[in-house]
Amino acid sequence: MKKLNFTQHVLPHLIAVLIFLIVTVFFFGPVFFENKSINQQDITQSVGAAKALRDFRDKTGEEGLWAPNMFSGMPAYLVNVEWGYQAITGLKIALALGLPHPVRNIFLAFLCYYILLLAFRVKPYLAIAGAIAFGLSSYMIVGLAAGHNARIGAIAFMPLVMAGIHLTFTGKRILGFGLTTAALALHLRENHLQITYYLALIVLGYGLVQLIYAVREKKVVALVKNVALLIPAALLAVGSFFGPLWSISEYSKYSIRGKSELSKPGTLPTDGLRKDYAFEYSNGILEPMTLFIPNFYGGSSMQNVFADEGSAVRKALNAQGIQYNPQQMAHPAYWGPQSLSAPYYSGAIIFFLFIVGIIFSERKYVWWLIPLSVIAIMLTWGSNFAGFNYFMFDYLPGYNKFRSVTFAIVITLFAMPLLGLTGLQRLMDAGLTKDNKKKLLIALSASGGLCLVLLLTAGMFSFLKDGESGLPAWFVNALRDERRSLLRADAFRSLIFISGAFILIYFEVFKKLPSAFYGVLIFFVLMDVAVVDKRYFTKDNYQRKSKNSGIQLSAGDQQVMADKSYFRVMNINGPMSDALTSYYHNSIGGYHGAKLKRYQDLYDSCITKEFTSFISEAQQGRFDFSKYPVLNMLNTKYIMYGQNRENVITNLEANGSAWFVQEVVPVSSPNEEIQKICGINSKTQAVIDVSKFTITGLTPDSTATIQLIENTPNHMTYEATTHTNGLAVFSEVYYPVGWSATIDGSEASIIRANFVLRALEIPAGKHTIEFKFAPKSFTAGNPITTVSSWLVLLVLLGSIGWSWRKES
Repeated sequence: MKKLNFTQHVLPHLIAVLIFLIVTVFFFGPVFFENKSINQQDITQSVGAAKALRDFRDKTGEEGLWAPNMFSGMPAYLVNVEWGYQAITGLKIALALGLPHPVRNIFLAFLCYYILLLAFRVKPYLAIAGAIAFGLSSYMIVGLAAGHNARIGAIAFMPLVMAGIHLTFTGKRILGFGLTTAALALHLRENHLQITYYLALIVLGYGLVQLIYAVREKKVVALVKNVALLIPAALLAVGSFFGPLWSISEYSKYSIRGKSELSKPGTLPTDGLRKDYAFEYSNGILEPMTLFIPNFYGGSSMQNVFADEGSAVRKALNAQGIQYNPQQMAHPAYWGPQSLSAPYYSGAIIFFLFIVGIIFSERKYVWWLIPLSVIAIMLTWGSNFAGFNYFMFDYLPGYNKFRSVTFAIVITLFAMPLLGLTGLQRLMDAGLTKDNKKKLLIALSASGGLCLVLLLTAGMFSFLKDGESGLPAWFVNALRDERRSLLRADAFRSLIFISGAFILIYFEVFKKLPSAFYGVLIFFVLMDVAVVDKRYFTKDNYQRKSKNSGIQLSAGDQQVMADKSYFRVMNINGPMSDALTSYYHNSIGGYHGAKLKRYQDLYDSCITKEFTSFISEAQQGRFDFSKYPVLNMLNTKYIMYGQNRENVITNLEANGSAWFVQEVVPVSSPNEEIQKICGINSKTQAVIDVSKFTITGLTPDSTATIQLIENTPNHMTYEATTHTNGLAVFSEVYYPVGWSATIDGSEASIIRANFVLRALEIPAGKHTIEFKFAPKSFTAGNPITTVSSWLVLLVLLGSIGWSWRKES
């Protein structure tokens, strides 16, 4: 039996975990020492979006599968549904040592990248430095500040998935199988499929290189065995997320990520997102320079050039005799092409080690990680490198489903520490021979030399965004001076860190004083990235803990809530990017990256026009709501434009929860459908696509009534009375999957009316009508998710036990 050496086999890992814990606790000090939470704007929005579903769960213990409070109703799968992967959730909490959400994601990023580097045979104390660089890259910290918890969580588990795969390919198949299964399950649980897509590209790149080397070395049989072992690992991991994946796959066809049913004359309907929407956020060609010089483009778009008293802009302001007013004076230090941006700082030391890795790392790793890094950077350029990226958007399978192409930078951020630390480890193992010292000097020249060149030639850049050249000359000159000084200061800063790391390695401190070498290197890397992070993550990013995440009940909210009837609200302050209204009210707006496509089309074609017309009329004191048939059919009873009682306008023309129409307006295409709906009388007319739905007969009855009796997210009940066969329209969004309707217990066919609403043919008489939402993706998918999650946990524990026994 192999003897366990505590100092060699256990202590380094305990020290690593302790360091990760200390860094996490002190970096996010106010969370641990002041009982504060991180003020995350997107999370504040999601709290509003999820409020109705959380209330329903707390009251009944059931899951609400339909979100009634956003966009007049939409599937809740991507809003707030608790699936049966509690075993995977428990595993995540255990790995994070019970640290609070969301800061646990940074700790997990440390831990997972540490395991990745160990899998690639980097020694523990060296791996600590790489893990800290990955977890504290500014991309991770800025994302956390914004509230992109799913994205940061998914990124955190990427290295663990790759560690499992690499172990499988390097002789530890059982452990690799178990780790891959659990890691992929943890990654998928974060539910950020765009990051999963980038992970797939990383894995495919790894697999391609392994295949090339297997053919060259005649080891194809071994490769096939490894792949054959990883397939069931992937299937089991997918099983633990089967319900969510099924529902997302089902829903994506009807969301803005799917194929549009509308087409412009002479064109076909588009599949996926529009290019202008997908490439709205595209990096500038020089944006990757922020990987090692954070202020290359001035820093973050949120940095104010007026804020620093010693800045060139403030000095120019004083010279003009203008007093600084922090409430009125703000101008971004960022001068790149994006409207919103923050640097993707990986660290100057990591950049230097990345070059070291290119020179010293195993060729198979270089051929895997360098092309991936370059392609990822090209993808982030988006519309600024249109030929390449439009081709990828049109032909790379699944790529046109994703927005924010800048997210692809995570591939480069993943690759840089891995290649750098494996290269450094290989150099240290080989020793600093004369030839290796020359190569190390080349790495210094390439990285430090670039910083020096930028330091000396910074004046060659314009330092102006589009439109800034028209500002007063004194301000333009000061702006240029300030941004130039920011670039130079950071170029010099990076040069110092690179030089420090070079000296540590060149003079073989790792041989003479190994403990000092590792300690200093870890400290340098920590200071390199953490100090930059604190530029974008300050005490202002924290808030006192609040049950409603700061969504205060206003006087206007109270006035609307005094009405106990069923209705919807429109907040005219950005209705399609506001879920705060949804915290207290059912809203016709909301905030979501995958809203229903038809609802978005209705907004673009009709609601925007009515919205604009209403504001124009209201400014002149005219409130004729009969002019707004689409707002009325969505049961928009209240319009809010502020927080006070007087900022609430009542619409007595709202159609209510349901009504009988007198006339059907037949159309035969989605284009015709959307054109008609904007101009009908929605109280008496219903637009029906007769190529998709059949109306058997309609006899108008002006005395027919229908009213809502009971409503929950999954179940709505109405009572109707009519003397003739009629058509009832409901102010509820039509969704073709999962909803069923009954009339007096007998199944009825749901018809789509007015482009987005539900309708039913109601026979003469008094009837009880019920709508129920029970999609199979949840009712059948969730049990599979639950069982698979527990199997994942058993496989992980079994593989660890087997490997431990084998090692012993």
